[in-house]
Amino acid sequence: MKIGIIGAGNIGGTLARRFATLGHEVVLANSRGPSTLEDFTREIGASAVTVEEAVRDRDVVVVTIPENAIPKLPRGLFDSARKDTVVIDTGNYYPQQRDGRLAAIEDGMTESAWVAQQLGRPVVKAFNNIYAQHLLEKGQPAGTPKRIALPIAGDDAAAKKTVMALVNELGFDAVDAGTLAGSWRQQPGSPVYGSDFDAAGVQDALGKAKRERTPEWKAK
Repeated sequence: MKIGIIGAGNIGGTLARRFATLGHEVVLANSRGPSTLEDFTREIGASAVTVEEAVRDRDVVVVTIPENAIPKLPRGLFDSARKDTVVIDTGNYYPQQRDGRLAAIEDGMTESAWVAQQLGRPVVKAFNNIYAQHLLEKGQPAGTPKRIALPIAGDDAAAKKTVMALVNELGFDAVDAGTLAGSWRQQPGSPVYGSDFDAAGVQDALGKAKRERTPEWKAK
């Protein structure tokens, strides 16, 4: 599969490494340019590209940058992407810790719905609730008891199926967490956030989530 990744931080770099190891054709981009990624991509068997190149002719594009950097992406970035490209958003809104106040999210829009609006493309929310180190080290074969599961939210069934297959390849069970409008159930502060639950535990945690953000996850 041809996979583009925008963002080379903890999650982006880990996904690039894991997907390349699994034999996917991976290209990686960041805001500083390909030259800053060449050593890392050479090490993991991926290619360093520009942000614009990361979306062209890709089966999947992973957007894994801070929420406050989303509007800084090139305008019309996905105009050159294939119509069937699946876009994954791994992002979380950290108003006090990093992002500052984003009015639409503060007013109740889910993080990934906001990202989709900014990108002008539907997205699937995934990989936002797991620590990068666990994503790197804790994958297990399908059928392993208590295998860690990850929630996957989105509005397109075919796109979610693609993402869930990738999650399984990485060594985790995938749990359908419903639509993007309901993806608040996996946002920071929710029971599933930062957890290593199995599939049953993820389902239970999603069911216990509350829509209202706790003070720690609201802008001051």
